[in-house]
Amino acid sequence: HFIRQVTNPLFPLPRGTRLIYQGHEDGLPERVVTEVTRDHKTILGVPVVVVLDRVFLNGELIEKTFDWYAQDRDGNVWYFGEDTREFEDGRVVSTEGSFEAGKDGARAGILMWAHPVISQITPQEIAPGVAEDKAKVLDLDATVTVPYGTLHHCLKQAEFTPLEPGALEYKYYCPGIGVVRERDVRGGTANTGLVAVRH
Repeated sequence: HFIRQVTNPLFPLPRGTRLIYQGHEDGLPERVVTEVTRDHKTILGVPVVVVLDRVFLNGELIEKTFDWYAQDRDGNVWYFGEDTREFEDGRVVSTEGSFEAGKDGARAGILMWAHPVISQITPQEIAPGVAEDKAKVLDLDATVTVPYGTLHHCLKQAEFTPLEPGALEYKYYCPGIGVVRERDVRGGTANTGLVAVRH
């Protein structure tokens, strides 16, 4: 039972919205542009919202990903997969991590519950051997400061995957916006914060 829009307060996806993040990775400036497109796609009979993510490192495009989300009638946001491409010198060098629910044993995971619970561990990506991201809720009332401003009543969670046992990332989701900060805790150096929201 899915609806056509994603309206979960902690992960809303109104079409036409663009979120811009800035930070650094490996000592270089990083810029991430997330755009909720007006594209149409159906997966397993479910119309999904298509989100385009582009990552620029030192001004150069290094990753471009289309993510697919849908929300059920209870308010839970499901993740139906991604089409991801990594670039070097303008050429695609990898599509590792790409999957689509219903193909090759992949299933839809949960990106955000309607009513998250502390210490709850949730499979976000269910594509064995390809994408197995999981998330654990750490805080339901966090305050976080990013270039966009100081935001309250945010959800903080740890995101990790058995495919990279040494990697751990913290993400903050804030009401009415969605993701506002991503920070590698182990296995990486990326640290980005929300700069602007455009509609």
